[in-house]
Amino acid sequence: MDEFATEEQQVEAIKRFWRENGLAIAVGVVLGIGGLYGWRYYNDTQIAEKEAASTAYETVVTTLSAENTAQAEAFVDNNQDGYSVLTALQLAKFAVDKNDLESAEKHLRHVATHASDASFKSIANIRIARIQTAKGEHDAALATLALVTLESFVAQVEDIKGDIYTSLGQFEQAKTAYTESLQADGDNRLVQMKLDNLAVAANG
Repeated sequence: MDEFATEEQQVEAIKRFWRENGLAIAVGVVLGIGGLYGWRYYNDTQIAEKEAASTAYETVVTTLSAENTAQAEAFVDNNQDGYSVLTALQLAKFAVDKNDLESAEKHLRHVATHASDASFKSIANIRIARIQTAKGEHDAALATLALVTLESFVAQVEDIKGDIYTSLGQFEQAKTAYTESLQADGDNRLVQMKLDNLAVAANG
């Protein structure tokens, strides 16, 4: 599913930020709370938990591969933090590469449910919608896309809507969706090609 390429770049940027700043952010939050309730208590609990989670995540990532996902699966099943979200995204990618769409959707739902970052939720829902579209679940895909409200994802959402409407033979709706996608991202040649081909499809 080549449509994942742009989203993958977004994911990598967020993951990079999390790796570089995740623990520092956690410490900053704890320090802020510590000013109100006492640093020592939180030093013994919150920081220790964050460090343990980070260590567990690093262990999982070290062993994770497309052929070796058991430990990562268990990690995701037993955690609901940001590290489990990153792991679930990788597991979903492996599943898509294997054309195991059911497993991919399961992992993406974990991301959509447990991610605290709105961008992660949006990316997960967009990918779920792509999977639902591939399975012919058009109404479900449109409902999933309605959950994506961040302005930065309009182009991708409308592109998928255009694909859905085209497959349903609803060419006017498809034209509107592709046009809105191009308005959000005018450099997308693939969407422009889809829009140009609508006239042929409508007369076919």
